[in-house]
Amino acid sequence: MNNIKPVITERTLELAKKNWYTFGVPLGKNKNELREFIEKTFKVNVLAVRTMTVKGKSRRSLRSRKMRQLPDWKKVIVLIKEGQKIDLFETGA
Repeated sequence: MNNIKPVITERTLELAKKNWYTFGVPLGKNKNELREFIEKTFKVNVLAVRTMTVKGKSRRSLRSRKMRQLPDWKKVIVLIKEGQKIDLFETGA
């Protein structure tokens, strides 16, 4: 499952301060698989997992003026144990 990537926005950075971390993951994965993968990869204890399917947007190609559909993807938000953190979401302020 190499396709896991952090979702970095203003909102997710605010959630990260409260120990909620957001990732984009493949569509076929379930909550248990995601929990195990995040615990093993980042060496943290996951307390809760919330998932949602995000519909792909329509984009217009400039040269051919044709519309194309971007693929759907799954967003997962995990709550980790107090005192632990994931360094990908740290800001250097």
